[in-house]
Amino acid sequence: MTVHFIGAGPGAADLLTLRAVEFLRSSPVCVYAGTYIDDAILDHCSAGTRLVDTAKLDLDAITAELVAAHERGEDVARLCSGDPSLYSAIAEQSARLDAAGVPWDITPGVPAYAAAAAALRVELTVPEVTQSVVLTRAQARSTAMPDTEALKNFAATRATLALHLAITRTRIIADELSGFYGPECPAAVVFHASKPDELILRGTLADIADQVEAAGLRQAAVILVGPALARRVVAESHLYDACRDRS
Repeated sequence: MTVHFIGAGPGAADLLTLRAVEFLRSSPVCVYAGTYIDDAILDHCSAGTRLVDTAKLDLDAITAELVAAHERGEDVARLCSGDPSLYSAIAEQSARLDAAGVPWDITPGVPAYAAAAAALRVELTVPEVTQSVVLTRAQARSTAMPDTEALKNFAATRATLALHLAITRTRIIADELSGFYGPECPAAVVFHASKPDELILRGTLADIADQVEAAGLRQAAVILVGPALARRVVAESHLYDACRDRS
């Protein structure tokens, strides 16, 4: 058997990869976080699939479910919201599976920041505006951030910032970033990107916190900040330039 860590994408059931859907259909066990993954995604599972919601389970309890499935010879679809490469705790889980001799693999998914950009209809890298995207999060009641990854260090680059797990600290973040990007820098928040109740807030660092607080957002939202969000064309990509040598 194998534990398949699967990127469940940002929320829409039709944004899963074909491989992900096949693993969901064929695995007798599906382990998922009910806080972020809803019935529309779970509908890809076959009838009779054992569904395990990890919302109230700690790492030991989750590992026990995976190891027990291995002992029964059953494959497991281990769903991760967004893409497993970001904030999925795969490092801890896979280390425990390795210690228990349980095989595992990873199927990527659509990350939340990409779904947010699609909802906003923006490109996060714009020629001669910004060519880098920083994926980071806020520090609150969570694992400590490394000292070198202070938000001000990223803000100094003026790259596009995609902030996860940060919505409850929007005002603090906006105030800090204003010193680097300026208060009129474009900022946006996308709640439940790709889901039926998707909510898009557009503004600047000066007013985005007011909008977030008025909407009562507390989780499942991505904050995007940077001049690229303005959707203005400063220069066109050299890749498609008619004068580029294509020999």
